[in-house]
Amino acid sequence: MPSLSIQSSPNATEDIRLQTIWYDQHAGRDIAERYVSSFMRTADTLRKQPDLGRICHFRSRQLANLRCIRMEGAFGKHLTFYQLLDGTLYVFRVLHGMRDLPRRLLEPPGVE
Repeated sequence: MPSLSIQSSPNATEDIRLQTIWYDQHAGRDIAERYVSSFMRTADTLRKQPDLGRICHFRSRQLANLRCIRMEGAFGKHLTFYQLLDGTLYVFRVLHGMRDLPRRLLEPPGVE
């Protein structure tokens, strides 16, 4: 199977941006850069092996067909939610796994 192209939703892009800002402010630029690098490595792995993530089972129909995988490296508590759409790996959201995931997946980024 050839590698897939990757597309991130606006929400996933904002999730990564907000988390990077948080790490930059609370842990330093190096940690923020390592977070982004971890996401990129995870996305690259999924691009090559999209079936690695487990299938999620949420009640909401809006969340049907989602898969998730832990980010690689030191950021394993963060989950990348994605689905395969027309030969593209579509990153839906990137969230910390200790969140109320069914609710947070449907809310816009930054809502507390």
